[in-house]
Amino acid sequence: MIPATRIKVLETIRQGLIGGGESHVLSLVQNLEKSVFEPIVLSFTEGQMINSLNSLGIKNVVIPTTKAFDVSVWSKVKKLMIRENIQLVHAHGTRANTNVFWAAASLGIPLIYTVHGWSFHDDQHVLVKRLRIWSELYLTRQMRFNISVSETNQRTGKKHFGKFESIVVNNGIDLDRFSPSNVSTDVRSELGISSSQLLIGFVGRMTWQKQPLALIRAFKKLLEQVQHVKLLFVGEGELRSEAEKLAESLNVSEHILFENFRLDMPEVLNALDIYCLPSLWEGLPIGLLEAMSMGKAVIATAVDGSTEIITHNENGLLIQPGDTDQLASALLRLCSDRNCRLKLGTHAIATIQSRYNVIAMTRQIEEVYKKALDGHENLNRKKNEYYN
Repeated sequence: MIPATRIKVLETIRQGLIGGGESHVLSLVQNLEKSVFEPIVLSFTEGQMINSLNSLGIKNVVIPTTKAFDVSVWSKVKKLMIRENIQLVHAHGTRANTNVFWAAASLGIPLIYTVHGWSFHDDQHVLVKRLRIWSELYLTRQMRFNISVSETNQRTGKKHFGKFESIVVNNGIDLDRFSPSNVSTDVRSELGISSSQLLIGFVGRMTWQKQPLALIRAFKKLLEQVQHVKLLFVGEGELRSEAEKLAESLNVSEHILFENFRLDMPEVLNALDIYCLPSLWEGLPIGLLEAMSMGKAVIATAVDGSTEIITHNENGLLIQPGDTDQLASALLRLCSDRNCRLKLGTHAIATIQSRYNVIAMTRQIEEVYKKALDGHENLNRKKNEYYN
């Protein structure tokens, strides 16, 4: 029997749509030791993640906002922490952190921040980047602990902040779920993809960061040399409509399929021949880990996180971010060389199995939780002032 004295942890994420950070939260709350921890998830929008949490019987709350530092929701967040008797807060990503740090601090609740990728990056206007760096510097210095999902992400923090302390905990995935031997559903037949066609896949939020429009332009160049190929987009986001219009304007719509977010990701990934992630920046991309665990040949950009996972020409291909010609060339290479695809996929599986297990990830995070609670003997006294 699970005791009633479990530690109540508020896991908070910016949105309810399924993406890398949201998949991380889902995996984490499923695998936390339930005899010790009781997770509650706070999201700032509705979405498929909320549906998944409900089906898993994990308590969750939505406080609607799409803004960072939205002071209009801070008191609501504080009331939630009081009502649920929260003892520890874990913020996943910058936007979630900006809307929970004040409430946690005012209640004396230790706060942990997982950086799933910095909010600043090189393609931003210099003033925007400086403001984002300052915001991240401020936030990271308020935390009991910071978690970096990759060593490269940690180094980026040190480079821009000077003094930056974090614990590196690599993202992990469910190796049983994301295994080609455990897939039975044929998504290719569902989508009308014949066995003679090659299928390239993009899975994730369709945002500027992920560069779906660049992939469509590279795919257009690929079609000039390869005809038996389709491109599958699985995801939603602000660029979805623009991507569909671009495909139509380039006369490639008949070769591209657009699907909304799906919960059967192992089956979707199993249907692919090539997985492509042309992002401008990343933390440690979970979608990439999942695709590699399924034995897919992957193409990713040489950015934080991805460069830790992929060794070029061994377990995947790395290209420079924003280089459409290089992306088209990498796609052509993999479409033209089945043996190369098989070699990369085999090495990809070995990489994930050796380094990116969700159970190991969860146990590491639990240790961070325990450290964060140490030294907070005055926590109950401060909380009782608000409860009574």
